[in-house]
Amino acid sequence: MPIDFDKSVIREQTCSVKFDARRAVFGKEDVIPLWVADMDFPAPEAVTRALETRARHPIYGYTLFPDSLYQSMIDWYRDRHGWTIEREWILMAPGVVPSLHAACLAFSEPGEGVIIQPPVYPPFFSSVKRTDRTVIENPLDCVDGRYTMDFEHLEQCAARDDARLLVLCSPHNPVGRVWTDEELRAVLDIARRHGLVVLSDEIHCDLVYPDKPTHCMLARLAEAGDALVTAVAPSKTFNMPGLGLSALVIPDPDRRRAMKEVFDSLHMGQCNPFSITGFEAGYRHGGPWLDELMPYLQQNRDYVADFLAQRIPEVTMTVPEGTYLLWLDCRGLTPDDKALKQFFVQDAGIGMNPGATFGDNGRGFMRMNIGCPRPLLEQALERIEAAVIRRFR
Repeated sequence: MPIDFDKSVIREQTCSVKFDARRAVFGKEDVIPLWVADMDFPAPEAVTRALETRARHPIYGYTLFPDSLYQSMIDWYRDRHGWTIEREWILMAPGVVPSLHAACLAFSEPGEGVIIQPPVYPPFFSSVKRTDRTVIENPLDCVDGRYTMDFEHLEQCAARDDARLLVLCSPHNPVGRVWTDEELRAVLDIARRHGLVVLSDEIHCDLVYPDKPTHCMLARLAEAGDALVTAVAPSKTFNMPGLGLSALVIPDPDRRRAMKEVFDSLHMGQCNPFSITGFEAGYRHGGPWLDELMPYLQQNRDYVADFLAQRIPEVTMTVPEGTYLLWLDCRGLTPDDKALKQFFVQDAGIGMNPGATFGDNGRGFMRMNIGCPRPLLEQALERIEAAVIRRFR
């Protein structure tokens, strides 16, 4: 039976950041939350069944990472991405964001440089700053609504004496690019020439739209000796980020040891039994659910694109190739970021992520999460349209 993604699930009073933190984040509860990056769809039924089975055992003690967990991940990336992973390359991690911090600590010294490509997920900035490293910005170019990397400038950034690490977002959050093989090879070439470690955050690798190019794992293009760390997780794929478990794939033993030493120094090696159970169940049994999800998300994406073009032309969007996130150019309403956020929250009753939090070149933009039932998305867009008519027309 097809999955009914249109069905609404009540998330209030479940300690949901997305719903129950609305007053703290937006100043009021009466906003449709289209912000923090989790979806409003139930996780695959197989994941829920596995968690229920584990919960029936009444002892929730310290838990090992079983061989079957590693094999589920190896099988998934072999079958879905054509990527062969060796068991010893895998280092389990408490999440991709902690891994960003750990990479800064493992591969650079205080004051040294870490290259990021804004507009980009805010923890890319904070992981560098909070570990007392220096942010080196290689801003993405945008031509006719399509974002690309500025490789000439990236080369200049990599050539700096203090540059040690490049953090790549692939697919990119928030602009939704799925980088081509040619672009990824160019990244690797620059990293080799300048001795950079590359951490490739590929947490959205499974969320590529059916009408767009397939995602290529950066590691599939790598050569022996490349300084590459790949961060992956089932959390975005199967909508279970609250379970908080990810993995790093690091072929080089010295770099793998460096990351493990950071994790060990912070006592980050343990995980709860439900995270382990959900991780394995997603990779083993979640494929059919994902195959139904992506066409639905594509319909959501196209619905928003058509609605904006026909009814709110003041707002344009970058059509994403991957992720369930939209990057909305709202400068046609107002270039003032404070006024823009106030408009969406107070006038339209919509909670989104302000683009300015993704870097200076995100000013005037908003990030919209479309991982929700279409009726809710329709309601949100109608609210925005009505507010635009009242305020700007």
